[in-house]
Amino acid sequence: MATIKRRAYDSRGRKETARLTRQSIIDAARRVFLQHGYAGATMSAIAKEAGIALDTVYAAVGKKPALFRLLVETAISGSDAAVPAEKRDYVQAIRAEPDAAGKLKIYAAALSKIQPRLAPIFKLLQIAASQDADLDELWQEISCRRAVNMRLLAQDLVATGQVRRGLSIAKVADIIWSLNSPEFYLLLVEQRGWSNEEFEHWLTDAWARLLLEA
Repeated sequence: MATIKRRAYDSRGRKETARLTRQSIIDAARRVFLQHGYAGATMSAIAKEAGIALDTVYAAVGKKPALFRLLVETAISGSDAAVPAEKRDYVQAIRAEPDAAGKLKIYAAALSKIQPRLAPIFKLLQIAASQDADLDELWQEISCRRAVNMRLLAQDLVATGQVRRGLSIAKVADIIWSLNSPEFYLLLVEQRGWSNEEFEHWLTDAWARLLLEA
């Protein structure tokens, strides 16, 4: 029995060590990519920043395109792994909320937490996508995924019966899609100096005015 317990403990310890190593690499990669850009960042520099052997970095996260994909996915999910949209807490809260204005408020609050992580990395992705086939594929994939998710949100909003008459599901999705973009967040927060709180409150109000019956 003692041997079994020791093996279970060792297994949990190894998994936790692997998780912490992976997170250290992700954190280091974010700093290096933001400082040097995608093209200027090297895996050696990331390994050095993380204080981890280069071979360990490759074993834990793969090559540079795979690491950058992981960085984008974890920025979206806010965890140490990619999380499908339907399993994210805020998406489940939106679907459980019966009021359209309440749904939009939940989503705006979620974006004010997501975009500080995601928008700077997404800006790098947009630049690098024109120079790297793997990153162009990632850009297209995430852009398509975001459009699909916005249509699902639009359907949810329209189902409440509180959306302005004359707005189709497609139009509602496009309006939300345009204002929830990392580019739009950077315009207001990075370039115009808005706080995250100002962005969240404005976005909640703007969506309500554009999409919902008075």
